[in-house]
Amino acid sequence: MPDDVKSPRRYISAVRAEQAAATRRAVLSAARDLFAEHGYAATSISAIAARAGVAVDTVYAAAGRKPALMRELVETSLSGTDQAVPAVQRDYVLRMRAAGSAREKLAIYAAAVAEIGVRMAPIHRALAEAAVNDRDCAALRAEIDARRANNMRLLAADLRTTGEVRADLTDDEVADIVWSMNAPEYRALLVGQRGWSTERFGTWLADAWTRLLLDPAAQPPA
Repeated sequence: MPDDVKSPRRYISAVRAEQAAATRRAVLSAARDLFAEHGYAATSISAIAARAGVAVDTVYAAAGRKPALMRELVETSLSGTDQAVPAVQRDYVLRMRAAGSAREKLAIYAAAVAEIGVRMAPIHRALAEAAVNDRDCAALRAEIDARRANNMRLLAADLRTTGEVRADLTDDEVADIVWSMNAPEYRALLVGQRGWSTERFGTWLADAWTRLLLDPAAQPPA
């Protein structure tokens, strides 16, 4: 059979896979909206099912229990796709690694942090509130913070290879500075409370990190 002719079985399988993906997206979208509107604890699986227009069993089949739903929302908010994507495989990380100067790397990362923050802000608020009383959510929040800290150590090491990082800062100090400023809590202060735009926040991060972390004498012309 020619490659461009699909068998009925393959066609049906592809249709079912797309239907399953669409259902999963609807469930996650409903959970995201309800967690943001009412909080994690006050949102039931039946409410998520009703908002998504599916049966309760379908929610469990598509994404799992509430802790699994929260994890999926965190991961997809970070990746900007329908699936979890490891940090090293994300587009902006690949562009950072390919950039020639520390200034470029920081500008790429700052823009990514600002963009991710738009998706992540309502999920982080729901997760932070849930973590107070829910063991699974507390563990997830701690895991995400630890993973972010580890990724910042990788970023610090990558910045160091350019020869532009201040000599009086260790890689751990560089990582801690970036980790503290890319936190959702930091964004909430400037964007959420002070009304900064996403673009202004991203520009500020790039400028602040450049001034704080890089040796002006070692930087190439802007």
